[in-house]
Amino acid sequence: MEKIASFQVNHLVLEPGVYVSRKDTFNDTVLTTFDIRMTAPNREPVMNTAEVHTFEHLGATYLRNEPEWKDSVVYFGPMGCRTGFYLILAGDRKSEDIIPLLTAMFEFIRDFEGEIPGAKAEECGNWLDQNLPIAKILAQRYLNNTLYHIDAAHMQYQP
Repeated sequence: MEKIASFQVNHLVLEPGVYVSRKDTFNDTVLTTFDIRMTAPNREPVMNTAEVHTFEHLGATYLRNEPEWKDSVVYFGPMGCRTGFYLILAGDRKSEDIIPLLTAMFEFIRDFEGEIPGAKAEECGNWLDQNLPIAKILAQRYLNNTLYHIDAAHMQYQP
């Protein structure tokens, strides 16, 4: 069986960043999958499910309401390993294309106050598993340590 693209990335050297994970063509549309890596795999603690769930609700809400990008958003959700998220956008894109979008999204999460969208029993299958305070801390950490000063080395997988 052929190994999928994400299993071919060397997770022993992977650092937080924004990477193009893959590009697929569906009909005439290129779909770009981004690896939004928030922690260094196997070297830093993974995120707990509650804050990952909060990121999913807030991130998806932000992206699907962002006027310039909302029509390109196909999917935003967590990696099973809990070290980051995948964002799938319609279009042939590069990491540098979405840094302003991600920066705004992480600032939105960092600054969010109030009721988490979609976090009611009738709206979500695990509505109690949320942690806004920790999600805000992790958003600030990713902004400070990655997005605010991202360089080419953190936008391209290393061998």
